[in-house]
Amino acid sequence: MPQIFDYPNLIAALDAGAGNTTKGYTFLDRDTDGRFYSFEKLREEAMRRAAHFRHYGLKKGDRLAMVVPDGEDFVPTFLAAVWAGIVPVPLYPPLSMGKLDAYIDTLVAIMGKAKPTYLVTNEKVQAVLWGGISKVPSVKGVITTEELRGPAPEGVSQEKAEVTDDDLCFLQFTSGSTSTPKGVSVTHGSLRANAWAIMRDGLQSDTDVDHGVSWLPLYHDMGLIGFVIAPLFHRVSVTFIPTLTFVRNATIWLRTIHRVKGTISFAPNFAYALAVKRAKPEQLASLDLSSMRHFGCGAEPINPTTMRAFVDTFSKSGLKPQALLPCYGMAEATLAISFIGTEEELSTDVIDVDAYQQDRKAEPAPVEHLEKGRAQEFVSCGRAFPRHEIGVFDDAGKRLSDRRIGEIWVRGPSIAKGYFEDTEATEKTFGNGWLKTGDYGYLVNGNTYITGRKKDIIIINGRNYDPQRMEWIVDELPEVRKGSTVALSRPGTQSEELVIVLESRTQKPAELIELVKQKINENLQLMPIDVVIAPVGSLPKTSSGKLQRAKTRLQYLEGSVGKEGNRTLGGNGEKLVVARHVAKSLLGRAQHRARKVVEHTLEIRSVSDAMSKFKLAGAYAQKRVSRILG
Repeated sequence: MPQIFDYPNLIAALDAGAGNTTKGYTFLDRDTDGRFYSFEKLREEAMRRAAHFRHYGLKKGDRLAMVVPDGEDFVPTFLAAVWAGIVPVPLYPPLSMGKLDAYIDTLVAIMGKAKPTYLVTNEKVQAVLWGGISKVPSVKGVITTEELRGPAPEGVSQEKAEVTDDDLCFLQFTSGSTSTPKGVSVTHGSLRANAWAIMRDGLQSDTDVDHGVSWLPLYHDMGLIGFVIAPLFHRVSVTFIPTLTFVRNATIWLRTIHRVKGTISFAPNFAYALAVKRAKPEQLASLDLSSMRHFGCGAEPINPTTMRAFVDTFSKSGLKPQALLPCYGMAEATLAISFIGTEEELSTDVIDVDAYQQDRKAEPAPVEHLEKGRAQEFVSCGRAFPRHEIGVFDDAGKRLSDRRIGEIWVRGPSIAKGYFEDTEATEKTFGNGWLKTGDYGYLVNGNTYITGRKKDIIIINGRNYDPQRMEWIVDELPEVRKGSTVALSRPGTQSEELVIVLESRTQKPAELIELVKQKINENLQLMPIDVVIAPVGSLPKTSSGKLQRAKTRLQYLEGSVGKEGNRTLGGNGEKLVVARHVAKSLLGRAQHRARKVVEHTLEIRSVSDAMSKFKLAGAYAQKRVSRILG
């Protein structure tokens, strides 16, 4: 019988790590086997770093922005903030030097919403962020991770904060689209409820058996809650692979599972497709995946073909079919909403295309109709957790019966408090006691089937089409970069018209365009009016790696699709962008310092004294900029 852990909040769970030196987290890097932090050491690290925060005057309820790329620094820094009652705001680091302009704009918009008192980052990243930080009035300064590694300040309390279920634990900014950033208010109560739902109701975790393996970004809900917070509540050890290491070499994911005998790992659909694509016969023979109990798949629509290919390919490495675990969730529900049963295998529902597209009904259809384009297949994402409920509602708010397609609504103790300081958006999404997910889907005997995002539906000649179905067809073509296809519509004379945008390095674009049109027409009896081939890495994505359909459509209509960033300028283009942002950062930092000096009115005896301080700050910045730009 597995040991059951039930702590009242994350602080209590962290505190209970005292004395536990055998379980904990291992952080890998490219050159070593990694560094192990026992739960006891994590507690000690959190306490020491919490003292640093208190030394800066941070107190319970203050927000602390975090741009921390390295997991070994991210985890104890996040936990330190929580320990002190400070509200961490995890933000994604700059992922591409060529896209720094867009990154800084997003950073300023999010921090403007969150109103953090300080920002934590490392010395290297700090060098390009000050141009944005200086635009956020609430920010008093930057605390570096290098400083946090030092001894705790003397005479500063390391005691844990006292919190209630309704207290804010952290802000999770949705990875969303072109809209105004929204920060999901995750409370200690909703976090505890979802951690229990994931680890106990969903995975039936066992501290003596289980070991997690994750390459997911820690600033994103699936990586942070799924592999840092929930395992901490339930004493499951985890090995963390740096996200960029996985991006460079996807095979490290399964090799690490083999090496540490991992039992739990989660990833979006594209990672499973990538694993199949990169699998070599000699690799399959050398891998042992028989230890894996749960390969969770969520965060984006689940392609049944990809799931079957993954199970079939890696069955040669000992993977059991019931290890595959499709699931459904979102940040507004803290993280997870539904899982399939731990002993269930992949289950799909084949439905009639005409009834689906015209009547919003999920009528069963023969499997043979899939090949003729007369049916569509959806993956079961399982049932709602105990004490939680899933319903399907029409546009008028009327609850629908089984096999009627509408918007998925959810309620239960895991649902977040709302959006931070955004009453209107909170009422729209969380009003009437239900979380309105914005996802279309249907139920069959309690099992949840997600058909797509409500805002992404493409309507052509009165019929509804899910963009992901078209995108999956194109993704399977040679020379198309997997997970980098966007189906969208543009205004036509009589109806919306279909456009396909994809990333590829093909040397024969005309042939690929014709192949795309042919495959879409064969499968869906639709003819794209336009196919655009964009450079690899140029389509806009969210911080969690999801393609931004709305932004891609806007760029297409503006004629700028595929031109984001500075890839066309090559290495020199990126150097120019970095140099420009370093210069802006130096100037921004100097202006910030000068502004803070002026704010200390007791130290300023006259207006001329204040102006002289401005001039000194400006002269300092000017010299540094000149040195960098030559």
